[in-house]
Amino acid sequence: MFLQRSAVAIVRRAAISPAVKRSFTVSAIRRDAKNVEPQSTVGQKMKTFNDIKGEEDLLGPGAAPGTVPTDLEQSTGLERLEILGKMEGVDIFDMRPLDASRKGTLDNPIPVRSAGDEQYAGCTGYPADSHVVTWLGLSRERPIERCPECGSVYKMEYVGPLDDGHGHGHDHHHGYEEPKTFANFVKPEYW
Repeated sequence: MFLQRSAVAIVRRAAISPAVKRSFTVSAIRRDAKNVEPQSTVGQKMKTFNDIKGEEDLLGPGAAPGTVPTDLEQSTGLERLEILGKMEGVDIFDMRPLDASRKGTLDNPIPVRSAGDEQYAGCTGYPADSHVVTWLGLSRERPIERCPECGSVYKMEYVGPLDDGHGHGHDHHHGYEEPKTFANFVKPEYW
């Protein structure tokens, strides 16, 4: 019975699938692509991590026509900055785990570096992995958070630009105000 069903399934697939899977228009395009002289990117100087000064420097040169681009040639923006940094041994996103060798206190919190206005930190307790991951939201307005499970304290250290690029500070970003929670009514020394 099983062999009959398998044979019927194979016949159905064979009858439905086309005999030629590649269309002729693709072949014509590929034939024309061979006649184009590839532009060499050898003359262009590839910018290094230290050469990046602004957003316009984060555009890759692209690949020569008729070739497959590498990640370095086609990447742009933050991806390009990350690749150039890794080529020179710089981890620009600092993906190392947080310090888990001690319990953070209000006097000596565990630092969390952030280039943005907000950062999430996952606490697994002290000693490490003593409870499930509890995600804590840190922000520039409220940089200190305490884990509700183990009591470890984390503090966000802002390392990003001082100006948000819109010509005004970060206090009133387009009229958005963070919603109030119970934590807004707790004394700051208990955070």
